[in-house]
Amino acid sequence: MAARYQVSRTPVREALKQLVATGLADYRPNRGSMVRRLDAAELDLMFEAIAELESACARHAALRMTEPQRQALAEAHAQGRLAMQQHDMEAYDQANLRLHQLVLDGAHNPYLIEATRALRSRVKPFRRGQFTRLDRLVQSYEEHSRVVEAILAHDALAAHREMRAHLQAARQATRLLAPQWRDPSPAA
Repeated sequence: MAARYQVSRTPVREALKQLVATGLADYRPNRGSMVRRLDAAELDLMFEAIAELESACARHAALRMTEPQRQALAEAHAQGRLAMQQHDMEAYDQANLRLHQLVLDGAHNPYLIEATRALRSRVKPFRRGQFTRLDRLVQSYEEHSRVVEAILAHDALAAHREMRAHLQAARQATRLLAPQWRDPSPAA
């Protein structure tokens, strides 16, 4: 890889170490690093964990967000509405990422934020495809509306409940797009 990209081996090694640290690659002594393959059950458990962590972030954000953060959240949601109305998957994905980032930051808990971001980065390649379906884009926007409304109303319980429901719906939508990931439960 170093020769291919005409760089020294050190940055390549560092990049591979970062991929291993995030769980996207495995290191095998004397064989190097290899892309990590996730099975359906493991991916499903990651989505489950994200739903729990990010719901906690939404609950805290409802109580702790500053006024400028609340305004930014409302603006990100408005950008999502515009992208949804224009059927612009790319713009919606960006607005979606921004909205979720604002909720995480609004929790004002660096440990919770770090854990949630780490898991979100691991499932990002699987999550993004859900926005190729217009019905999911509309559904996601409606779910965001309920989350944003709860946060702006300082309703911690509703923010937690609505974020969890939103992420469970995203989990299900992603599952529908990946036939190999339809049944995470072991055979009985």
